[in-house]
Amino acid sequence: MKKIAFVDTTLRDAHQSLWNGQMTTAMMLPIAPVIDQVGFDALDFMALISMDWCIRNQGENPWERLHLMAEAMPNTPLIVGGVLRNFGNIPDSVTEFWAKTVAKAGAKLIRINDPCHDMAEIRKAIKWSKSAGLITMVALIYSYSPVHTDEYYAEKAKQMALAGADRIFIKDVDGLLTPERTRTLVPAILKNIDGIPLEIHGHCTTGLSPICYLEAVKLGVTIVHTAVSPLANGPSQPSIENILKNLSRMGFSSGIDETALKDMSEHFRYIAQREGFPLGAPVEYDLFQYEHQVPGGMMSNYKAELARRGLKSQLNALLGEIAQIRKELGFPIMVTPLSQYIGAQAILNRTGGERYRIVTDEIIKYVLGHYGELAAPVEKSVLDKILKMPRTKELQHWEPPQKTIAALRREFGEDLSDEDFLLRVLSSNQGALD
Repeated sequence: MKKIAFVDTTLRDAHQSLWNGQMTTAMMLPIAPVIDQVGFDALDFMALISMDWCIRNQGENPWERLHLMAEAMPNTPLIVGGVLRNFGNIPDSVTEFWAKTVAKAGAKLIRINDPCHDMAEIRKAIKWSKSAGLITMVALIYSYSPVHTDEYYAEKAKQMALAGADRIFIKDVDGLLTPERTRTLVPAILKNIDGIPLEIHGHCTTGLSPICYLEAVKLGVTIVHTAVSPLANGPSQPSIENILKNLSRMGFSSGIDETALKDMSEHFRYIAQREGFPLGAPVEYDLFQYEHQVPGGMMSNYKAELARRGLKSQLNALLGEIAQIRKELGFPIMVTPLSQYIGAQAILNRTGGERYRIVTDEIIKYVLGHYGELAAPVEKSVLDKILKMPRTKELQHWEPPQKTIAALRREFGEDLSDEDFLLRVLSSNQGALD
């Protein structure tokens, strides 16, 4: 009987997607010894944006959270992500130093996401992470477009394998994968990764992710990313309870302790009821998701921003504008930070009196290739308009400043601990962390 392993997302992506990142250390720590008994392969625990959220919105030290949870769960490796380059003007020296520091703090794996699958950046991240002693998980970020073909992903997977990735996973951040596409995509990737384990991480935005997981497992995926049922479904991941039940009927086994899992699930159901947090529920299928491709985790924040600006009634029009911008810009993948950049540009296009009259620096940098190779060319009319802008000429040869750690320590404080120093540096890139 073939065994399937589980990565749990409850303490990071699930509550970020469903509870807007509001889970505190006090909600996690009491149940940590039980979680450690469940038998997860690893636990998706923290990302840069959640570190910043801890400080700004919860008044907590994310490093302390990482230390405490790593100590409380010695048998469950913690995953921290991802690539810092896309979160503001972060020098390479900081990305390398950050990998070493999260490893010292208790992380065992690092999740490497690059929105353009820029192999130059991915290779550097793999090198630095391995040097720090971290196991590397590299994301193939799925998108539905004319250019994001099975061949595109198979080639990117091959390059990731050659770069030394320890693990590779399909990351369906927008919930766009269908069972039919799963049946062609998974075999194409598996042929090119030379025996590296293939995993799947999906969001239930269209309701299809649980079915895609089962199809993927039939085809050779051996690790699935799930959340406990109170924090599953909707914009979150499939529930482990549902996937476990169906895999068992299909003849697959797992090393999951279902008694400990039930205790874990009941704990977070109680937290949801106590705090007034929503419980995860399946969603209705919506074809419009394949056009705008806004991630579920971003949607709630986008709605709040529109309400703040008095634009709440324009949501559907803005989602249509996002869909149009994606086509015009060569089908960028709607994942952080590109999804936020495109969402902001949509508001400018709708409120500025003329489309692309005002263009953000981030969109200009994307068009100029500063975030990596574009999957498809920018439409000529839009490209010409952007290239004629004075700001574009200023950013034409822009490069992120490459300050050394020594220089940054002189700037931010030479007596700071490594962890406090990194928080100061990363939080100084406020625009990227919002």
